[in-house]
Amino acid sequence: MTPRRSPHLPSQGAGLGTAAPFVPRLGDLATDSAREDRVGVVVAIPGEGSATTYHLRPPGGGTQWTALADGTTLRRVPVQATHATLLAGRDAVYDPRALQGSVPVKFHFDDGSTLDGALILTAAELERLYAQTSRLLDAHERTLGGTS
Repeated sequence: MTPRRSPHLPSQGAGLGTAAPFVPRLGDLATDSAREDRVGVVVAIPGEGSATTYHLRPPGGGTQWTALADGTTLRRVPVQATHATLLAGRDAVYDPRALQGSVPVKFHFDDGSTLDGALILTAAELERLYAQTSRLLDAHERTLGGTS
């Protein structure tokens, strides 16, 4: 009997850490290792029109350059998280066995995408977060003219 494989993300191969290769598309932001990791927008791809190589241009405009047709020097530019918000309709939970709390959050990225996740906090971190949010709520009450 063969062992059952665990499911992976669609972008992953059979084993962990075997993410699918980056195949740039028009408009993708990529770094080119052959050009000292210069960042560019893909403006032409091999096989479309007369292009036999990838063509890239700096994001704000500028001189275009080419990269190998197999794309081996190109890497995806990772998106950056800009902020996280609390997930609506989901409550925080405390795990007494792990001695940790979990707060459901939605991560927002600079490309407009989002990802649901969790903020995992130790008891000390929960106390620190409580103190910080209490100060924020006090400031909010003072702004509204109330007392706390």
